[in-house]
Parts: sequence; structure tokens; C-alpha cells
Amino acid sequence: MPSRVCRSVFMTAFGFCVALSAVPAAFAALGGNPMTTPQGATTQVVQPSAASTTSSSSTSQSQAVMRSASSAAATSYTVRETTLASGTVVREYLSLAGTVFAIAWTGPQMPDLGSLLGSYFPQYVDGLNAVRATRGGHGPAAVESSTLIVHSGGHMGAFSGQAWLPQALPAGVSGSDIQ
Repeated sequence: MPSRVCRSVFMTAFGFCVALSAVPAAFAALGGNPMTTPQGATTQVVQPSAASTTSSSSTSQSQAVMRSASSAAATSYTVRETTLASGTVVREYLSLAGTVFAIAWTGPQMPDLGSLLGSYFPQYVDGLNAVRATRGGHGPAAVESSTLIVHSGGHMGAFSGQAWLPQALPAGVSGSDIQ
């Protein structure tokens, strides 16, 4: 009987691992190239200076971000917005060279921060552990250093966050522009 239980647990775990490995990575790595649009997702590139000034509830958050950008900053980067099949929206902020200098997300599912932050993920984990050791518990987190800033929070069904590389922000762009 124990061997049946072990085999069942093993097969379930194996099946889960196979299913996860079949899902393509959906996120760009911070400091790298933009993501490849996953199956079932839609992508649009929005120039910051082309944002609408309407304030209806259907106006995307990236348009609100674009309205707040100065005209000098508006020509120094592009926002690429991808709406995943899950409904989560990932906004990639791209320099003129095409490098992702910031990422923002909002939606019903928390993205995989390991994929999203790429090589900066270990630095985020270290910073998060330091915050948790000082403050304790769970909840919204802000990790801020001279090389990486990550703000993340929310609750089931409504997650949001931003991550950016302060040294890579184009002239005229601040952390408050990343939304």
C-alpha cells in the first residue's frame, strides 16, 4: 500500500513539473530584451507622447503613465503593454536601444518574479529577506537599493507592482513614471 501512495505522489509531482515546463516564459528579464508575446496574449506599443487624456475607467494604466511623462522623457522611451491570457497586464519600459529598464504589472495573478527580474532576482530576494527580518510578516514589500527598486503588493485577484533599474532610467524619467 505505501508503494501505491508513493507512486501516486511521484506521478502527480512529475505531471505538475512536466506541465510547468511546457509553459513558455512570458516575461522579459529586467535589463534585457522585451518578452516574446505568449500564445493567447495581446501586445501593443504605446509611445508616451501619444497618450489619451480621457479619464474613463477603460483608459489603460499605461496611458495614465504616459500623460505624466514630460515631453523630453516621452521621446526617450517606449512602453510595450502585454495583456496575458490570465488578464494580467505587463508593461515593459524600453530605452531607445530596446533594453527593458523597468517593468510594471497589474492583474488577477502575480507574475513569476524570478522570470520578470532575471539576474536581479537574487538581489530582490536578499532585500526582501532583510525587510521581512526587520518588519516581519507578509504583505506589500518595497526593496530599494542603488541598483534595483521593486515595489510589490496586492491580494488574491488584484496584484500590482513595479521594478526598475535606477541607473538605467532615461533622463527626465523617475520611478513615479513606472506604473
